[in-house]
Amino acid sequence: MNPDALTEQLALFLDVLEAGSFSAAARRNPLTPSAVARRIDALERALGSTLFVRSTHAVKATPAGLAFAERAKRVLAELRLARAEAVSLSSAPEGLIRIDAPSPFGRRHLAPAIAEFLMAYPGLDVQLRLIDSFVDMQGENLGQVDLVLRIGPLADTRLVSTPLAPMVRILCASPEYLRRRGIPRDPRELPDHDGLDWDALAPPYAWRFEVDGKLQLIRPGRMRMTANNAETLLFSALAGLGIAHLPTWLIGEYLVRGELVPLFCDDGLPPPEPSGIYALRLEGEASSRSRLLLEFLKNRFGPVPPWDLALGGLGRA
Repeated sequence: MNPDALTEQLALFLDVLEAGSFSAAARRNPLTPSAVARRIDALERALGSTLFVRSTHAVKATPAGLAFAERAKRVLAELRLARAEAVSLSSAPEGLIRIDAPSPFGRRHLAPAIAEFLMAYPGLDVQLRLIDSFVDMQGENLGQVDLVLRIGPLADTRLVSTPLAPMVRILCASPEYLRRRGIPRDPRELPDHDGLDWDALAPPYAWRFEVDGKLQLIRPGRMRMTANNAETLLFSALAGLGIAHLPTWLIGEYLVRGELVPLFCDDGLPPPEPSGIYALRLEGEASSRSRLLLEFLKNRFGPVPPWDLALGGLGRA
């Protein structure tokens, strides 16, 4: 199947899933309901799996159909990105890309990457706004900007998300704190220690550890500082106030220099969290400029981010 045919097939499948009937999907495409049904039948035969349960008035996705939809969305996004990149590279790209991003990540990782991107594409310009809060969870600024970077779980929106990098969170403390209070060898020892934590809006995977085969919430017994800013927790950990549970993109350089000590990482880094680092944009075709930058950032930050690779012995194989 050629890329255009595959794109049309996957897009039609997703239209049927969203619309809930062949007739409604047909109205979105230059097709009759029977033609839509025949194409879905052909897709099911090719996959060897039933994607929809049909009834007189509607079609409903099977578990296999729902699982396939998640993959189909990613494949469709990749095909469209590939086409945009090919078009962009066929001529010198020009124009402005506007981006909103969280300040800590923007300063450490995004700004250097964009500088490298702009050196490679002299005709492009970037307007980068760094924001000191959770950035635009609902995408309300999209339209004013082309892309919004988001770290953590995605809000339930119709925005198009492009995964840029996984996120790993580990426990860490300063050497001075560990000399004073001892090194915990098991998460169940955390209640005997001082900690540094988020105030109110905590990340959903903070202080979660696998114990006896189950993911459990285990926190230090006393929180010496709580804050609504990750860098504040980082500086408090460097000062020796307690143990923090922070992402490696934030603390990697301090781990490399020995200013912070990783805990519970004898077997390497823990697996990535279900959420990660994403770029959000509005539905519909993104500009070739934005697609080119997205592809550049995906290659720069993944599949194993440079901040995790820099951890050497702690890095995943």
